[in-house]
Amino acid sequence: METQLVVLGGGPGGYSAAFLAADLGMQVTMIEAEPQLGGVCLLKGCIPSKALLHVARVISETREMHDWGINYPAPSIDINAMRSRKDKVLANLSGGLKQLAKKRKVQVIQARASFEDSQTLKLEGGDPSTYSDNRLKFEHCILASGSIPAMPSAFKLPTDRVMDSTGALELADVPESLLVIGGGYIGLELGTVYAELGSKVSVVELTPTLLPLADRDLVKPLEDRLKKIFAAIYLETKVVSLSDQGSAIEVGFEDAKGRRSENFSRVLVSVGRRPNSAGLGLENTQVELDEKGFVTIDDQQRTADPHISAIGDVAGEPMLAHKAMHQGKVAVEALLGEPAAFTPQAIPAIVFTDPEIAWAGLTEEQAKAENIAVEVARYPWAASGRAQSLGRTDGFTKLLIDPDSERILGIGIVGVNAGDILTEAVVAIEMGATARDMAESIHPHPTLSETLGNAAETFLGSATEIYRPRPARKT
Repeated sequence: METQLVVLGGGPGGYSAAFLAADLGMQVTMIEAEPQLGGVCLLKGCIPSKALLHVARVISETREMHDWGINYPAPSIDINAMRSRKDKVLANLSGGLKQLAKKRKVQVIQARASFEDSQTLKLEGGDPSTYSDNRLKFEHCILASGSIPAMPSAFKLPTDRVMDSTGALELADVPESLLVIGGGYIGLELGTVYAELGSKVSVVELTPTLLPLADRDLVKPLEDRLKKIFAAIYLETKVVSLSDQGSAIEVGFEDAKGRRSENFSRVLVSVGRRPNSAGLGLENTQVELDEKGFVTIDDQQRTADPHISAIGDVAGEPMLAHKAMHQGKVAVEALLGEPAAFTPQAIPAIVFTDPEIAWAGLTEEQAKAENIAVEVARYPWAASGRAQSLGRTDGFTKLLIDPDSERILGIGIVGVNAGDILTEAVVAIEMGATARDMAESIHPHPTLSETLGNAAETFLGSATEIYRPRPARKT
């Protein structure tokens, strides 16, 4: 078999690249090891976790309505129905991708693939009816093999009571108690789901804080809320052992006070992800890997091998679906000789907990570490009519502004639905907008999105709902 372009991986980056290439007239073959298209994001990550977080948010809202004089009984959880509904969502989305591939005449092969050389893939397993030959010759390849959950060898026990994120999303049951190892976004999102479903959730994190990559002020409102729904949060604590006791997992902890142990019904290991670069035969090509196993690329997604490009999780941090999708389009355009390059000013990041944390561009922690001068303008959601009406005033919006040019360099938001109002921030940073540009753009009222304009007004000293006059600037 031969093809002009082969895309290795059917996740967001892979199918975005394949579909654009087909739209631009290329002969495209997409190879995916799973029976369904969609990759980790659709099948084992972003989409199922957000579906379950929606369930968790509705349960949470039933409690919040108490202040309005509306009281609900404790929810009755049908875990089988919930799992079925989640699977239906995934099947609908994956089926849609299959139809889009068919309409674009993208050949889809379900198989495991490995490189025999820089222009040949060996195919095996999967569904042999989707390929007629075990060898696929190609002119160009876009590697979009994604990533997998990291699982330290010490935590690999022969029991389903110790889960990674994929196992947690399968919803085998609602355990009486759950320990989440790792205070990053995946652990906190899934911990929130299980806590709202009724599990006693504890989180253990080796560092002094949850979500180490986010600004501390953004994390605090989330941490305050998690303390109310989680059984415990252990910071600066190491997990030194896991032991299968049959009906429970015994976990050994070590912190400044010494060692102790505790039993949990299930344990979720959420200590990061690693690139899917091993076992692909990349050693038979000129592709180079860094010390963490990421494929090294240039700003056009090209690897050291002239026939192979790489995108998404396998090509480096941040491991985000929307980054992969944009890189897929850049890779295709670069192959066709367009002056495309992946040089974003802002890659948005969202933690879909409750409250959500969202940011783009420069962070305060980064500004401090790199000695970048910024002025920070914060707007508390307590002054937002929309936040007050929702009963969720625990958030705020902040802008990081260059004090000389007044350009917006970064934006951070914490609060309910923070992720849904982040897009304006990304556009502002990419377009080089100033605080005045943001303030003088009319925002709809009453909405949470208007807090972006309000924060800009705070910087200018012209905010209406709070009194924070700007000191006279030196001339």
